[in-house]
Parts: sequence; structure tokens; C-alpha cells
Amino acid sequence: MYIEGSNSNLNEQIENLRKITYKNEFITEVFAHSAELKLPNWYVGAGCIAQTVWNSISDVPPSQNIKDIDLVYFDSSKLSAEAEAAHRDRIQKLLHNLPINLDVKNQARVHLWYKEYFGYNIDPYDSVESAINTWPTTATCLAVKLVEQRFIVYAPYGLNDLFSMIVRPNKTQITKEIYENKIKRWKKCWPKLEIMPW
Repeated sequence: MYIEGSNSNLNEQIENLRKITYKNEFITEVFAHSAELKLPNWYVGAGCIAQTVWNSISDVPPSQNIKDIDLVYFDSSKLSAEAEAAHRDRIQKLLHNLPINLDVKNQARVHLWYKEYFGYNIDPYDSVESAINTWPTTATCLAVKLVEQRFIVYAPYGLNDLFSMIVRPNKTQITKEIYENKIKRWKKCWPKLEIMPW
């Protein structure tokens, strides 16, 4: 099956991603306030971007089945839960019109709570990009941001899997259980996905 954007050159894929991303009114609302976010090295990432693309390919509304918007940043100088919560509360107030949950997380402090949530320790990340590198699938190791009206993409595994609707495990950090729990929901929402086994 040919899908527009899959296996084309990277510049074409990025432009296609930009056009599709701008169809999601939730993400464009975040972009509209990008100068006011005041977060160090921030991105909108993971599911909400990939799922907007999957929705476009599936001919359904851009925000359908998207549960939240992941807004990630990196600040190793402020690792407290309180500092992260202050950013979250401020940004939720700024974007109070959004009818979707905003998940604001400092990737510099993920290692502090990861074991309690997932059951095993991880090393601290040294940048927001090093965190994105470990996200559960190659298609969702993806983040975008708007800086001075420039659309910036970070996609360490490229965009072919994303535009081909291939879900492939990224085994850098996650377990088989984490992967299979994710794909169970995704397959129900996006039946066209091609799921690669663990």
C-alpha cells in the first residue's frame, strides 16, 4: 500500500508532517502560544503527533482518539516536582481553552519517578532529545516545535514508519509489556496500523 509521504525524501516528509500537524487545532493552539511557553528546549511530542498523522491517513478528524498532548522540556537545574507542577499549572492556565489534557513533563527528572511507575530504574537523560530517543516505538519517537515561525522536527528513527503506519518497538528502554499495552489500544483506534511483534 502506498501512503503519501512514506519513503519520500526527508524534506518532503517534513513538509507533509507540517501540513498534517497544522490540521490539528489542539496542536496549533499550542504553537500559537509558543513564545509564551517559556520552557527550556521544549517540544510537542509522541502520540499526539503520530496519531494526528494516522488520523489523516485514515480520513478521520485530526484530533480523534487523541487522549492528551505531551509537552516535554529539559531543565536539569530545577528537578523538583513542584517546579514541574508550576510550569504545568501556568501552561494549563495559558491554554485553558484546550478541551484536552496537557501533559507537561521535565525530561531531566523522569529518572526520579520512573521506577515507581514502570518498575525499573533508568539513567538520567542528558537532553530532551536523549529522552525522545527512548520513547516506545520508532513512529512515536517524534517531536515538533515552532521557533520563530520555523517548524522544527526531531525524529531519530526517521519518518518512514510513521507515514507507512508501521508500529515497531523501540527496545532502547521499554519492556515487552509496555509495548503490548500501548499497541492494544492503538490497534482498536487505528485498524490500518501494521504492528511489528516484539
